[in-house]
Amino acid sequence: MEMRLYDYWRSSASYRVRIALNIKGLTFEQIPVDLRAGGQRTEEYLAVNPQALLPFFESGDVKISQSLAIIDYLEELHPTPAVLPNDAAGRAYVRSMAQIIACDIHPLNNQRVISYLEKDLGCDQLKRMIWYHRWIADGFKALEAAAKAAPGDFCYGDEPTLADICLVPQVYNAKRYEVDLGPFPTLRTINDRCQEIEAFAMAAPQHQPGA
Repeated sequence: MEMRLYDYWRSSASYRVRIALNIKGLTFEQIPVDLRAGGQRTEEYLAVNPQALLPFFESGDVKISQSLAIIDYLEELHPTPAVLPNDAAGRAYVRSMAQIIACDIHPLNNQRVISYLEKDLGCDQLKRMIWYHRWIADGFKALEAAAKAAPGDFCYGDEPTLADICLVPQVYNAKRYEVDLGPFPTLRTINDRCQEIEAFAMAAPQHQPGA
C-alpha cells in the first residue's frame, strides 16, 4: 500500500521517520510542507493534520502524527530489519535514549519555540542561542553517559536502533547551531558511523525536496 510522508527537509522529526523508512527499505511519497513559509498552517494542511506539525504519515486509512508513533507503527508492520532490540530491557533502554532527544531536547528547541522566543518574548539572537545550546548540552550529557555504558558500536548494540535514528538528526541540528560537541565523543563517533550507512545518508536534509 502506498505510503505518504508530509515533511520538511530541515524538520528533525521528519528526518527520523525518513531514516526508519529507509532502514526498512520502504518506498514512500514525500509531500513537502514548508515550515518557514507557514505551510503547516494552511487550510489544506490543517485538514490533514489539525495539530499543524510535521511529520504526518498516511497509508491507506492509516493516518499517524508524531515521529515516534510513526516509527513504532512501521516497526510493528515491518519488524525486519528491527530498530528495537529483541528483549524487553533492551527495548526500554533504547526508548529511554530516544526520548531524551524526542521528549527532553527537541520540544524546547523546535522551530515554533524559537520563533516564540524571538517574536513574542523579544529574545535577541544571543539569548536564543544560549537557550538552544543549553538544552542540547543537558540532553547530550545524559545521552553520552547512556551510550557509553551501553554495549555495541551504536547507541545500543551493533546495529542502528531507534536511539540512533533520533540521535543523528539532533546532531545535525547541533552542528547547524554551532553547539560544541567536544564533550560528547561517544555521540560523535556513533553519528559518524551512522553517516556511512545509506539509509541515514539518503535521509539527510540536503537530499530532500526543497533543500
